[in-house]
Amino acid sequence: MSWFRIRWSWSLPAAFILFFVVASAPFPFGSTNDLSIASWCLCLGIAVIFAPTRDLRAPQLWLLAGIGVITAAYAFVLHEQLSDHPWVAPFQPIWKQASDLLGVPIAPSASIVKNEAFFALGAPLANILAIVLGITVGANRDRARRMLWMIAISGALYALYGVLSFLIEPTMILWRDKTAYLESVTGTFINRNTAAAYFGSCAVVWMLLILENVRRGMPARHIAWRRLSLNLRAIRPREILPQLGCLLICLMALFMTTSRAGVGLSLFAMIVAFTLFLRKDLPPRTGIWISLGAGLVVALGLLQLLGGRVSSRFDSNGLVDEGRIEAWRSTLKIIGDNPWFGTGMGTFHWAFPPYRSPNISVSGVWGAAHSTPLELASEVGIPMALLVALGWAVMLLVLARGVFGRRRDAIIPLAAVATATLSLLHSCLDFTLQVPGYSIPFFALFGAGLAQSFSSRECHASAADSATAPRGPGVLTVAKRG
Repeated sequence: MSWFRIRWSWSLPAAFILFFVVASAPFPFGSTNDLSIASWCLCLGIAVIFAPTRDLRAPQLWLLAGIGVITAAYAFVLHEQLSDHPWVAPFQPIWKQASDLLGVPIAPSASIVKNEAFFALGAPLANILAIVLGITVGANRDRARRMLWMIAISGALYALYGVLSFLIEPTMILWRDKTAYLESVTGTFINRNTAAAYFGSCAVVWMLLILENVRRGMPARHIAWRRLSLNLRAIRPREILPQLGCLLICLMALFMTTSRAGVGLSLFAMIVAFTLFLRKDLPPRTGIWISLGAGLVVALGLLQLLGGRVSSRFDSNGLVDEGRIEAWRSTLKIIGDNPWFGTGMGTFHWAFPPYRSPNISVSGVWGAAHSTPLELASEVGIPMALLVALGWAVMLLVLARGVFGRRRDAIIPLAAVATATLSLLHSCLDFTLQVPGYSIPFFALFGAGLAQSFSSRECHASAADSATAPRGPGVLTVAKRG
């Protein structure tokens, strides 16, 4: 594979736009403002127009169909929350109460804030476009690998910027004053927890790229552990040192965020990804446990060496803040009062105050539930949240199938499932997946991992079976093989 041996085709604009968005999305303060989100939606929408379909086979088409079902469900919920005459959603009682208090008629709505669902659509739309492009562009193994490298390289550059900016001018983020987390590295993100998840995910990708490079120089079937030191010495330093340097930079930035959940879950993802990558080379019975134990020892050593401030936060505050637990309980009450269609997309900021627990500090505004699944259920209702959860479950199962079923290019679904697990677990404690600067690059990676979870041989066999299947009497079926 060469970055320079690229022939022009109509699929190239989609790949170039996707690579550009994947590398650039974290830059403008995590792309949390409406202008950035609209720009990325526009770019990704244009890329979808040129999206390559030549490499798509039946498994990838089924995945796209599943995404289409979730998109249609989102459109239905959006209609109910925006329409003056929803089909089945009940009106929020707050509108009648306001009308009675003011003594004037007010048009009701299924959302507690009119038209807010339209403005909140940007981030979910960008994620949907990113995963669709990840599947279509990533169906080609060379393009999928280029995207993996693009995420890794851009992540290392953002980590390097985060470390240098913290050492040189810790009170600035790009060209703006830094008003929070002055003692933590945030890179180009506003929140240190999101930055930790991003740097940790990039560290996972770099670790897998290094392992693949090292493993390529080993014997074809199994690693001869007695000759491991000799094989490692045979690797030329210039082939591995730049990658190790990038991994070290990502780890340094990760620990300097001082995020407890971000650091802990990133180390967990790295340990699991390391074990899964080398599972065939480990002793059959005890190898996995030895690898997990060794990984845990290394993780604890890194915590002591680089994460002293993280450890102190664990000691002083525990795993989860008490205020966050109370916020989750309050969010559950919102869900209980609005189980079917929620309070409206993007309305948590307005829905939370009446339910705010008295055990939460009165200072500050609680603008997020710090649990994406709970906040999603409170805004769009339980049925839609369950459908999204089902989509995540199917995605993780398909990626796991790719990890255990593929021999070549298994690193792509492995990187996708490791980062997907990291981001999903972290979003249960925070709002990582609600930040487009993180979600856009990694939803694209999830899509590429899904596309590469099926070998080309399986895809061709599936297409041939469907083409040669009997279609009734008197019908001649011809299978055209490409």
